[in-house]
Amino acid sequence: MAAAKSSKLRWQLVAVIYTASLFYFLFQGGKTAFMLFMILNLLLLYLVLGRWSGIHRVNGSRVYASSGGAAMDHSLSAGSSLDVSLNVKIPGYYPLPYVIVRDRLQRHNGQKLAFETSFVPNWKRSGQVTYQTPPLQRGEYRFTHTECLSYDVFGLFEHAGQFGSETVFSVLPQTVPLRQWHGVQRGIRGPYSHAIASRSAKETTQINGVREYLYGDRLSRVHWNATAKTGEWKSKAFERESLPRTLVVLDRHQAAYGEDAAGRFELAVSAAASLLENGLKEDTAMGLLSVGETMTMIAPKSGIEQRNMTMKHLTFVDADAARPLYASLQLADSMLEPGCFAIVISPDTGADTIRSMEWLSRKGILPCLLHISTPADKPGHQPAWRKAMRERGWPVFEIRQLQELPVVLEGGGIA
Repeated sequence: MAAAKSSKLRWQLVAVIYTASLFYFLFQGGKTAFMLFMILNLLLLYLVLGRWSGIHRVNGSRVYASSGGAAMDHSLSAGSSLDVSLNVKIPGYYPLPYVIVRDRLQRHNGQKLAFETSFVPNWKRSGQVTYQTPPLQRGEYRFTHTECLSYDVFGLFEHAGQFGSETVFSVLPQTVPLRQWHGVQRGIRGPYSHAIASRSAKETTQINGVREYLYGDRLSRVHWNATAKTGEWKSKAFERESLPRTLVVLDRHQAAYGEDAAGRFELAVSAAASLLENGLKEDTAMGLLSVGETMTMIAPKSGIEQRNMTMKHLTFVDADAARPLYASLQLADSMLEPGCFAIVISPDTGADTIRSMEWLSRKGILPCLLHISTPADKPGHQPAWRKAMRERGWPVFEIRQLQELPVVLEGGGIA
């Protein structure tokens, strides 16, 4: 509305100047008046022809990749940036001094990111612009239509066109690789438990395909034929003994995360995604329990479809639970099956945490707590509730940032 009103005022200004020049030519006469009137007519013709500059029929394409030039398959991890390249082609012959390109990126929650850049068309009336997005949060994003704007040399009138179609991609939670779960394996037995059998997966001597080489693999595990054929390091994958079901429980009670609720909840989501991805990569039956405004229970299974389901949920999940963890677990009572191993990811402390672990234990579920600490918590500090959990054989792992997760789990850093 404002743009239409502004354009109307500009045309009114041009009409006033043209009328004044016409009266000057009619009543004053002479060469000066004639030249001024002719120049004004030529300029007016130039402004009118701007409507047929060809920018209304602009076309182009958008190419994007994760920061650093790595290819992406419509998904990337949180904290990554996109390098976007736009190739623009404007049909016609009308001279354009420059073209402004506006691109928009919209998140699933309505948040919008606008990008604006410009270029000078070459003699083929085409050009290329590039820009980089800021680090993106997890969620689903879509590129809308790209808008191209051009002005006349006086900057009086705007001519616009757009091209492209909506492009959707996902930003998955950030994850860290976990080579082995030594800490979890020892924690399952418990430092003070008596005769509980290890529930960790043990490899057999039966080869079950080829996997990517992981730093630290022994040379005896290297699959030399596959390495020679692909040009990349490959390792032997062995069949594993049957595993019990593993359930990741994500605490979505916002009040429990304290002041830095957004940052600590992102850490909890990233930890859950890392555990699920590592377990599913090792063919472990992994499941997810997430209770908030809606309750999501993904029963423990293995396979690529299970990974896609869990990652999709973690991509959109929010800390929107109105009740604490203990009440959320009670809501999911009918969905929990005894005999599985539960990794509870929560910032909760004190008696509430002990009550939640006791409830899981009474259900026949072996619990383990991955505690999301705050930077203010002193490393190595052992409050009473944590000592009580260790005495009952419930392992507690503590992280303050995602990079600590491999050290805690692989190194057995039980808090």
